[in-house]
Amino acid sequence: MSEIIVNKPIIFVAGLPRSGSTLFMNILGQNPNFHVTPTSGILSSLVQIRNSWDQNDAFKSQPKDLSEKIKVNVLRSMLNGYMAHSDKPVFIDKNRLWLEHIELISALIGRENIRILVTVRDLRDVIASFEMRSRETSMTSQSPLERVDAVAAKTALGRVKLYIDNMQPIGRAYNAIRDAMTRGWGDKIFFIEYDALTGNPKATMSALYPFIQQENFQHDFDHVEQVTFEDDSAYGLAGLHTIRNKVEPQESRWPSVFDEFVTQDKVWMDIEKLAYFWRNYLQ
Repeated sequence: MSEIIVNKPIIFVAGLPRSGSTLFMNILGQNPNFHVTPTSGILSSLVQIRNSWDQNDAFKSQPKDLSEKIKVNVLRSMLNGYMAHSDKPVFIDKNRLWLEHIELISALIGRENIRILVTVRDLRDVIASFEMRSRETSMTSQSPLERVDAVAAKTALGRVKLYIDNMQPIGRAYNAIRDAMTRGWGDKIFFIEYDALTGNPKATMSALYPFIQQENFQHDFDHVEQVTFEDDSAYGLAGLHTIRNKVEPQESRWPSVFDEFVTQDKVWMDIEKLAYFWRNYLQ
């Protein structure tokens, strides 16, 4: 492995929401060499510092090369400080928006050290999973989509259209994956398909270890202890980050969640064409 510019190797996990990333992180967490995170906030902090730095008159008045060098050193120190609490040799950090900022990652750790694991799933089931969580939440609380567009959020078809909006989690994550490939980062991305992870977890996990340049580990897929936790009230939907302790195949849920009024609509038919969009990038 190339020299690590930061204090330890860091592997990034991104991808579609509701595509098994929480399960995936907790499987990875069985490896005693890995520190795994819930959804991480360090990315937004790095971006905020980067942006405010560029707006600071004092830094703007310095020679450009010097200011850029200091800025990178500060951001790299933030990343090192963020990982310093763990004595495990490899740090695995989850945030679906890492894909929007791969160039920033490259500046901090070096292009040759970038490894991004991207969880993906049939887009129809991603949407169905959100819909199930939305229906459960709306029993006693206002769902996030109601705050975006109260009228559209009153129907299943209206909610589908909102789910895939570029400003909403599914649409934004989809665009992040597509654009990362457009920007030429495909060699730094390894896709983890939800159906493969739950249907054949041993083969799926074994395949990723060479990519992350770590020694293979024998995971226990019958007893996955949850070690990452998130308060889902922060996201406004119930049951987003609780896992099953046994890894096993899951039936496709979208046929039972949506009726023909939704599935025969042009919007849904367009989604079907893109359901496994990432496979276009697989060799």
